[in-house]
Amino acid sequence: GVQTCALPIFLEAYDFSGKKIVLFATSGGSGFGNTVKELQPSAPDAVITEGSLLNRGTKQEISEWVNSL
Repeated sequence: GVQTCALPIFLEAYDFSGKKIVLFATSGGSGFGNTVKELQPSAPDAVITEGSLLNRGTKQEISEWVNSL
């Protein structure tokens, strides 16, 4: 997975201390790759975790996944 340049800028602009950031992708042939490792310096006091690939999920499946967080 390759994250866009906008995401680190966004993470650096706000205080995510003590927050959990769950990553997701709407298309994902390559998965998350090193995305967590690459984003962590932009939000050092947050917990960043891999979430889910939502490219084939139904609205109900996605809703259930979000509610499970």
